[in-house]
Amino acid sequence: MLNLTSVMIGTQRLEALTAFYEQVIGKPADMVDLEQGFAGWQVGSAYFSLLTHSAMQGATKDPGRIMLNFDTAQVKEEFERVKAIGAVVIREPYAIGEGWIATLADPDGNYFQLTTPMS
Repeated sequence: MLNLTSVMIGTQRLEALTAFYEQVIGKPADMVDLEQGFAGWQVGSAYFSLLTHSAMQGATKDPGRIMLNFDTAQVKEEFERVKAIGAVVIREPYAIGEGWIATLADPDGNYFQLTTPMS
């Protein structure tokens, strides 16, 4: 059986994305080396990282292909907080079953969602 342990986003705007995700996640990066082009956080049981990648130019071209999900019991409140720090609203919070989902985009246009935990 496989175990997903990390997710990485390639970018040419490492400093901007690092500053953005520090606010989204609510803490400074656990590891950061801007000279080497890397920043990362332990977020729950997975490691989330940003890496300077020379082939990534401009905004993402297919933002919904892969989405990050950040679980929170306070989807509506976190939506307002993250929107206020500059996330682009893709879809306002909406109910799905007994939970909530909201979709936003980071400064490179990558989509991420705030979701009610499923368990």
